Amino acid sequence: MLPMYLKLGFDHISDLKGYDHILFIIALCASYSMSDWRRILILVTAFTLGHSFTLALSALHVVNLPSGLIEFLIPCTILFTAIFNIWFKPDPRKTWNPVYFLALFFGFIHGLGFASYFKALLGKESSLIVPLLGFNLGVEMGQLCIVACILLINFLFVRFGKMTQRQWSIPVSVIAAFLSIAMIINRM
Repeated sequence: MLPMYLKLGFDHISDLKGYDHILFIIALCASYSMSDWRRILILVTAFTLGHSFTLALSALHVVNLPSGLIEFLIPCTILFTAIFNIWFKPDPRKTWNPVYFLALFFGFIHGLGFASYFKALLGKESSLIVPLLGFNLGVEMGQLCIVACILLINFLFVRFGKMTQRQWSIPVSVIAAFLSIAMIINRM
């Protein structure tokens, strides 16, 4: 049963039809390079913890927000993250970064975006623990694959394209911002 939920979580995050989640991960990682892998791992894990928490609360019927509102808020999180990247540069000397809290908070919102899909998957499951664990581990694995692709592309542009990290981060963030604005307009 666990492998089935692992696959469903992985497939859900990597599905190009739901590219808003992929775009968020791209925006979240745009300011970082391969040498920042620990920071990226913290970011992605904070995001996963956030959406795991709200996914569980939603599956238990503790939290229930209108799906239209959540679908509107998801591209807003992408836009905010992209703008944050444009105006702020991560400080490598800091061990703790406020963007970790943003990733956690935005994970809450994205988790509610997964909620209706996850509830449909559950059907008449008697236990929530195995499906929730499997689905979230699958999502985390999918996110880490997306992050690995982003970092590889980043490495190629920065190393062989002779770009600075900032010259990579700004265009990626601007593209993410424009795509998120289009999503926001489309979902209004």
